[in-house]
Amino acid sequence: MTRELFHKALKDLEDELLKMSGMVSEALNSAMTALEKRDMALSEKVVKNDIHINQKRFDIEERCIRLIATQQPMAVDLRILAAVINVITDLERIGDHSEGIAKISLSIGNAPLVKPLVDLPVMAGKADSMLKRCMAAFVARDIDTARRICNEDDDVDALYDAIYSELVMLMVGNPKIIKDATYLIWAAHNLERTADRVTNIAERVVYMVTGKMEEMNVSKY
Repeated sequence: MTRELFHKALKDLEDELLKMSGMVSEALNSAMTALEKRDMALSEKVVKNDIHINQKRFDIEERCIRLIATQQPMAVDLRILAAVINVITDLERIGDHSEGIAKISLSIGNAPLVKPLVDLPVMAGKADSMLKRCMAAFVARDIDTARRICNEDDDVDALYDAIYSELVMLMVGNPKIIKDATYLIWAAHNLERTADRVTNIAERVVYMVTGKMEEMNVSKY
C-alpha cells in the first residue's frame, strides 16, 4: 500500500467513525423520545438496533488492526489508529447506555411517570451536543474544543445530582413509587455515564494530537 492509499484508508476509517457516532446519537435521541412519549415501539427499535452499533464497532476495529499489522504505521498515524480503537469502544458503550434507557422505558410500560420529565431531556440534549462537537473536534484535531467539552461534564453531573435528590425526596414522601422512581434514576445514570464516555473521547483527541494522555475532569461517580 502506497502512502497515498494508506492515508485514504485512514480517511475512510474516520468516515466510518462518524457514521458510527451518528448511529449512537440517533439511538440516544430515540431512547429519550421514547421515554418522554411512552413509545414502546420506538423503545423496542432502539434495543433491536443496538446490534448494528456493535457490529459497526467490530468492523472498524478489524480494519484498524489490519492496517496496524500490514502497514506498521509510525508516530502520529499509529496514534490515530489507537485513538479510533478507543473511541469506538466508548461509542459502543454510549449505545449500550441508550439501549439501557430504552429498556427502562419498556420496564415502566404504559404506567404514568412518577414526575414530569424536566431535567432528563436537558441532560440528554447536553450529552448529545457534547458527543457531536467532540466528534467534530476529532476530525478537526481541535484539542481546545476537546478540553472545553470535558469541562461541560460538570453541567451534566449537576443535573444528575438534582434529579437524584428530587427523586429520593419523592420516594421518602411516597414509598409506593420507589420502583418507578428508581427507573428514572437509572435513566439519569445512563445519561451521566454517556457524558463521561464523551469525556473519554475528548481525551483521545488530545492524545492523538499531542501524544500525551491527559485524564481530564475525573467523574466522581
